[in-house]
Amino acid sequence: MALHCLLYLKGASETMDYKIGDKVVYPNHGVGMIEQINYGVLNGKTERYFMIRIVSSDLRVMVPQSNAESVGLRSVMRSNDTTKVLGFLERGKLNCHHDWKHRFKENSERMRTGSLLEVAVVLKSLCSLSRSKPLSFREKKMLERAKYLLVSEMATARSTSAESAEAMVLKSLAKAKLQFPIMQEGFEQ
Repeated sequence: MALHCLLYLKGASETMDYKIGDKVVYPNHGVGMIEQINYGVLNGKTERYFMIRIVSSDLRVMVPQSNAESVGLRSVMRSNDTTKVLGFLERGKLNCHHDWKHRFKENSERMRTGSLLEVAVVLKSLCSLSRSKPLSFREKKMLERAKYLLVSEMATARSTSAESAEAMVLKSLAKAKLQFPIMQEGFEQ
């Protein structure tokens, strides 16, 4: 799992000195853009706040600079790091739990880390699991979310369309002899 640490730390260890217009990733919500930087008083101290608009949902989030690292706010992954994530989808080993509750808890924790590699682990493990048995409703939702987070950040990092990024992800899964399960009609995020 050394790759996880490398990929996560590159984003997290960068100075949290973002400027307006910077693209960032807010864990479990995806790519956002710094729209404003404000100052306010928190516990008697002047604090800098990043006002972030999440691209997919138009959700607006206010993150104090002092909390940015602890909540997992990070810069969008670099294009060359996306190649490492695709490589994991193709060749990475999985260690899945058979107990539903333990597996779901572990996958939920992975999604909250903000690491694109951890999201890829969730995607690959759920695609693998779907070959042997139907996924629960919650696992299907998590799989869809993982796919969305992976595709949207890859598209942003590589300055390409979501369709092109999705094709890269599906191609990497295919090389691992996996495919994204067909979801029932009307199943959306």
